[in-house]
Amino acid sequence: MHLGLIGLGRMGRIVADRCLDAGHDVVAFDVDEEAVAAAADAGATPADSVADLVAKLEDAGGPKHIWLMVPAGDAVDAALADLDSRLTDEDVVVDGGNSYFKDSIRRAESCPAAYLDCGTSGGPAGADLGFSLMIGGPEWAYAALEPVFDAVATGPDGHAHMGPSGSGHYVKMVHNGVEYALMQAYGEGFELLSEGRYDLDLEAVARVWNNGAVIRSWLLELCEEAFGEEGSDLGDVADRIEGGSTGTWTVTEGLEQEVPVPLIYTALAERFGSRADDGRFSRRLASRLRYGFGRHDVPRRE
Repeated sequence: MHLGLIGLGRMGRIVADRCLDAGHDVVAFDVDEEAVAAAADAGATPADSVADLVAKLEDAGGPKHIWLMVPAGDAVDAALADLDSRLTDEDVVVDGGNSYFKDSIRRAESCPAAYLDCGTSGGPAGADLGFSLMIGGPEWAYAALEPVFDAVATGPDGHAHMGPSGSGHYVKMVHNGVEYALMQAYGEGFELLSEGRYDLDLEAVARVWNNGAVIRSWLLELCEEAFGEEGSDLGDVADRIEGGSTGTWTVTEGLEQEVPVPLIYTALAERFGSRADDGRFSRRLASRLRYGFGRHDVPRRE
């Protein structure tokens, strides 16, 4: 299958590499010429503009399939504006970023092509393992792209059609809210162990919990990694947790639907509170966990 890919950052490059490894043909474009050159070295066909990418897909014949892996917000709208006059109703556009679901509904209504909103989870680890993909939009468009989704995800079980436009990014929004709450729970537990009655090796605690305990998980493996690399006191990791947009969306949706989400709300409040004061161990651990699963920058103490 031929796939056009716009956006070659960390996640976009993983999409390109996994598609190439599965035998698909990838036409790649990014505003960073070095990123395009690197993708070309890996086997992708380089494009020097959106227009050039579309032209190369047209030369290949058949409907155009284009995956956007650009930051949520204005960058998605800018890419769609560049594509608008070059698309037909037989084409498919995948928004693989984590956009707000209401924006995805709006974009689906105005896009000339079938629009798939694709919530993506897995972070840089997806390079080896594959991503978890939550996809909303026309079912026929999802079916047309299934071979690509099989390649980018962990396999057939790593992706599913969630429902109509917006549902993919909606599910990913709630996923991120759950992620906030889980990190908060681990942070509070390890803070009590750190400040409690015993002088504990928290890496050893996390390792034991990861081997057969009810609360074992990838996030707990990342706790073990963090304590191994930073020490049980987390070294100079600062009490500041970045991010918060998807958690805010989740809490707002809970309010609109009158569904209580107190754990997610508390985790979001802790994240915002971390920017006003310093010292909470649980927040420092959450900050380090964000590096573990997404390679986000870790604020450090002076």
